[in-house]
Amino acid sequence: MVRRGLGRPFELLWASFAVSSYGTWLGFGAFAIVAVQVLHEGPAQVAALSSAGLAVGALLALPIGPWVEFRRKRPVMIVMDLIRFGALATLPIAYALGALTFGQLLAVSVVVTASKIAFGAASGAFVKDVVDSPDLLQANSRFESTTWSASVVGPTLGGAMVGLVGPVVTICADAASYLFSACGIAAIGRDGQTRPPHRPAQRARFADVADGWRYIGRHRPLRLLFVNVVAVNGLIMAGEPLLAVLMLGDLGFSAWQYGLAFSCPVWAV
Repeated sequence: MVRRGLGRPFELLWASFAVSSYGTWLGFGAFAIVAVQVLHEGPAQVAALSSAGLAVGALLALPIGPWVEFRRKRPVMIVMDLIRFGALATLPIAYALGALTFGQLLAVSVVVTASKIAFGAASGAFVKDVVDSPDLLQANSRFESTTWSASVVGPTLGGAMVGLVGPVVTICADAASYLFSACGIAAIGRDGQTRPPHRPAQRARFADVADGWRYIGRHRPLRLLFVNVVAVNGLIMAGEPLLAVLMLGDLGFSAWQYGLAFSCPVWAV
């Protein structure tokens, strides 16, 4: 397939990325709001909700890389979007039936985070299939600008949406964004996809699980960088569940005020 400029395949990929990114940030804080204001959970439960998905994601991030490497990227992205849609869609259904539990909220958080990691790993490689090498800088800059604009606008709009229609409907909008994303990626078609490298037949697949961790353990600069990132991000995120309980519970902040409080620092940047 001959590509001129960024082309239609990239436009579809970018549009899908934008829809899912804005959907994700639109639903920012919705889980915490559901936990505090719907399920009436306390600080320990909200802290578990905030950390469980990230913890599982940290464990899966390195194994997922080799898993994605030996598969075609477009089908992986579509499947991960559909998994996220399906997982999130269970929440409003359970709520409507009066069967929503904290355990389900926690499980959905883990599934969505793991799927997001796999999607990100596949999408980074797939860009090279739909964009010529000289255009990669422009393509990546569009993705980066979309990410930042979504992180700025999304929480505020999401908070306002939660205030108007409630957190469960907001989660429905988040779920729908992944369905639209999957449709957009499916519309790209199969032309021009690079074949994944062949997996050595003699290698057991479970061996991939520890490869990334072993490599970081042997590589001193990477090991130090990893520890630094974990320490910094851990300290940054440590106060999020406590702030959610304090703002949404004890202080009586509304959902839009909660979203605005988290988006203001990004606006300042």
